[in-house]
Amino acid sequence: FNVSGRSITGVDRYRTSANENCAPTKGISASGSKFSSQLPAKSVSTFIVSLESDGIGVPENPNQPVVVEPEKPDDNGYYFHDTFENGNCDWEGRGGATAAVGSNAYKGDKALAVSGREKQWHGAMKTLNYKTFEAGKEYSFSVCGYSDTEQKIMFSLEYTDASGTTQYGHIGEATSSGGYVQISNPNYQIPEGASSPKLYVETDGTTGNFYIDEVIGAVAGTKVEGPKEVKFQLGDVNSDGVINGIDLTLAKRVISGKLSDSTAKRAADVDQSGTADATDAELLRDFLIGKITKFPVAEKPVPKVDFAEMEQKFGSVSLAQSYKAATENNPILSAYFGADPGVMEYDGRIYVYMTDDALQYSNGKVGENVYSKINHLRCISSDDLVNWTDHGLINAVGSGGAAKWAGNSWAPTACHKKIDGKEKFFLYFANNANGIGVLTADSPTGPWTDPIGKALISRSTPNCSSNDVVWLFDPAVLVDDDGTGYLYFGGGTDGKPTANPKTTRCVKLGDDMTSIVGTPVTIDAPYVFEDSGIHKYNGKYYYSYCTNWNTGGNSLGLSTAAIDYMVSDSPLGPFTYKGEVFKNIGNFFGTTGNNHHTIIEFKGQLYLFYHAQYLQDQMGLKGLGYRTTHIDKITVNADGTMKQVTGTKTGVEQLKALDPFTEVRAATLSHQGGIEITGSGNTAVKGEKGDWFRVSGVDCKSAASITVKASAASGGIIKVCTGSASGTPVAYIEVPAGSTAQEIVAPVQGLSGKNDLYFVFNNTISMESWKLS
Repeated sequence: FNVSGRSITGVDRYRTSANENCAPTKGISASGSKFSSQLPAKSVSTFIVSLESDGIGVPENPNQPVVVEPEKPDDNGYYFHDTFENGNCDWEGRGGATAAVGSNAYKGDKALAVSGREKQWHGAMKTLNYKTFEAGKEYSFSVCGYSDTEQKIMFSLEYTDASGTTQYGHIGEATSSGGYVQISNPNYQIPEGASSPKLYVETDGTTGNFYIDEVIGAVAGTKVEGPKEVKFQLGDVNSDGVINGIDLTLAKRVISGKLSDSTAKRAADVDQSGTADATDAELLRDFLIGKITKFPVAEKPVPKVDFAEMEQKFGSVSLAQSYKAATENNPILSAYFGADPGVMEYDGRIYVYMTDDALQYSNGKVGENVYSKINHLRCISSDDLVNWTDHGLINAVGSGGAAKWAGNSWAPTACHKKIDGKEKFFLYFANNANGIGVLTADSPTGPWTDPIGKALISRSTPNCSSNDVVWLFDPAVLVDDDGTGYLYFGGGTDGKPTANPKTTRCVKLGDDMTSIVGTPVTIDAPYVFEDSGIHKYNGKYYYSYCTNWNTGGNSLGLSTAAIDYMVSDSPLGPFTYKGEVFKNIGNFFGTTGNNHHTIIEFKGQLYLFYHAQYLQDQMGLKGLGYRTTHIDKITVNADGTMKQVTGTKTGVEQLKALDPFTEVRAATLSHQGGIEITGSGNTAVKGEKGDWFRVSGVDCKSAASITVKASAASGGIIKVCTGSASGTPVAYIEVPAGSTAQEIVAPVQGLSGKNDLYFVFNNTISMESWKLS
């Protein structure tokens, strides 16, 4: 089939004889190159390709474009079944990753090994036949994944939407830690308007090697059998979920070198010394006969380090800029923007959920914040109100998010409640200005799911039509002392009297917290604009809100776009106006903008969480609408009224010293320069050369060593300093080259008492946690 001199258009993955065992994938190759339908038409000199009869004919007219035909499912309902026994089945590396056939298989002898990953999104990808996998239709997808170390393997669909923008749909995820897991979705719908579909496998927050096997695309509803997820545990050498005599026998085979499986080696090393040896066999025996009930952790020797030599090896770095001073605790988050803080207390920690004001670009430059594109939320938490753990993004809405019916996630609010004896968490959000959704989880950091598959509050809800409520958004939630939930929402003034728009509502929630009871009640809040807030203090219910932009000449003494409040003896009102607690942010930080807040009591003190545009101004982005959360104290008068709060850059004082002798997530910090947060839930800090972060008020006592869990593809050093990022070095942690996170122990020198610790990077490093000893 000589196509010399002709223009190739519409070519789409025809099967070649070399890939016949990747049935029935399609590919066309010439001298090792791949051509796909996404490539522009190009003139090709001469190449020969062997085609099998596949229902796809060779055009008689050499000027006629090749026709792409849809594939037909086999007797199992499979459109394709990639086993990797005879090739890579048209899978290829994405980003800097390499995808090559390896031996660590789930079935058969071969699997696809994905290695050389420097970023979490580096992975493996396969282009699908767009005539087979059509937009708007459902299909069954399944992949089996394996990782030596604990990694959340993400299975996605990359596609181009109707506007030409690359998007990602979430097919599924599962965590592997030394065993194969299945990620499947028997009814995944390819989004409407999608084109150029590609399957995509990556990990969340980690960059270790992983394997995939038995990848299947099938008719919707097809159930594909796969491995059951088995949690790794020390001593369970054969990973069957039980520790017994068989494991002791296998551990001895590991120790003697007769069993070299990496998972078995890790499980046999019960004291986590780094090597399975006779001590591990003795401990496993003692465990089986009941002499011990848990495996002790061996003390790792602390290597001696020449600080002068390590400083020379660390080299000279140019420190990344910080956008808040060392004496400032506001904004509480400076690595990212986060607006509309919704705040919840749980188990001695404050959790803040924020609208993800991610930077938006136009022609390569940062552009204005276009809120219609926001579909993620961010969660951070703290128990001292200065060091905040960044739990990463929540994929809230859209085709790849939890609530697929919604297009936006704005202004979150959260609460928790015990239901049927189990603590449940509820996250409410606004779908633009036309509805309130709810997500649920078993943890304050997720994973989050959509319990009802639609809006909780919509335009069809009584007293919530567009004639009643201009903007159906900005929820706030209260769980009363008796466990009853109440939801507050609404706003807007268009077509309404500005003094009394009557556009905010409150409603009782059902016992399940995902339904409402009765008709939402109108709140007659003077000059209301948006931003409902609710808290209970000394038996009274405080409803707070943001005033509108037309308050001139009012008799209440309130100001424009400020936080005002009303009080009631009942959660559903009626509420009586009391006053103003916080003027517009422009009075304190220079840039005027919308005001959004939460008032919450924590450890006997009331706090005001609010957002401002101060950080964007510091970054030279003034006027673009990017907001970040701040916190300041509220003082309550003897009569229950609140004194007006002054917005500050200083913020609040640290409530308690940080304990470094229990594991600390690296994403727990107060200040930073240049770092990024990767992952969701169990996040990591990724730093480039010169990046750094600070942990404030650490009670170091008389520390002798530090253990850091980190990885660096080409190796690197983390320097720990006191005083500043260029201050006195107290430790150097040398991270060996490799993509798998390792625990490294290093000595600490001259560190005692309470300190601010600065972690500084001299290369690209991903840091997961640290601990002093």
